[in-house]
Amino acid sequence: MSSAAIPANTLDPSAWVVIPLYNEAKVIAGVVAELRTRFPNIVCIDDGSSDGSAAAAAAAGARVVQHPINLGQGAALQTGFEFALAHPECSYVVTFDADGQHRIEDAVAMLRSARDDDIAVVFGSRFLDDRTKPGWLKHVILKTAVWVTNMTTGMKLTDAHNGLRVIRRDALSRIELKQDRMAHATEIVLEIGRTGLPWREQAVELLYTDYSKGKGQSVLNSVNILVDLIVR
Repeated sequence: MSSAAIPANTLDPSAWVVIPLYNEAKVIAGVVAELRTRFPNIVCIDDGSSDGSAAAAAAAGARVVQHPINLGQGAALQTGFEFALAHPECSYVVTFDADGQHRIEDAVAMLRSARDDDIAVVFGSRFLDDRTKPGWLKHVILKTAVWVTNMTTGMKLTDAHNGLRVIRRDALSRIELKQDRMAHATEIVLEIGRTGLPWREQAVELLYTDYSKGKGQSVLNSVNILVDLIVR
């Protein structure tokens, strides 16, 4: 489907947003509400939350699939992929984080790029321009993770662990994540590389909010990525 078929500022029923969700009750309703201005089909995979995240997401208009226990972000994404693929009208999936760090404008631009240029996968990268300010420690850790991912997969990415991606249905159907936790991001890259389908990176801005910094996500998630890459 070409971008001309989806006029600007209108709902896009063929692109499904998949959001792994774990204990983000304070912000998920706002994330879902903003996404619903462009994407009518949003599925949140509640990964064993204990804070009412599932109810907040559903009240904001998302479909919610629940894991009874916390299985990890990779498992949540795989559940979301299978849910989206079960709907024939789904042509693309947009993966989007639940904590408010991604921008809907970037998701829309990446989807347009995938359609216009017949690209199967568009990876968001915070390192293709200087808008994102991750801090020196997070920058070093993430760049180390990128190096490990590129060495492992043979791909040449600048930001291998960015949760904002656009994946076309044919590529999505070939992804089967077995890494439950943070190492799933490298696994996605590996499986996409094996398909031989066209991909690209696109510059995006990540918003390191007071909320995410208050939860300690800025550096801790980066450390978890390295740990998972080492022990997987």
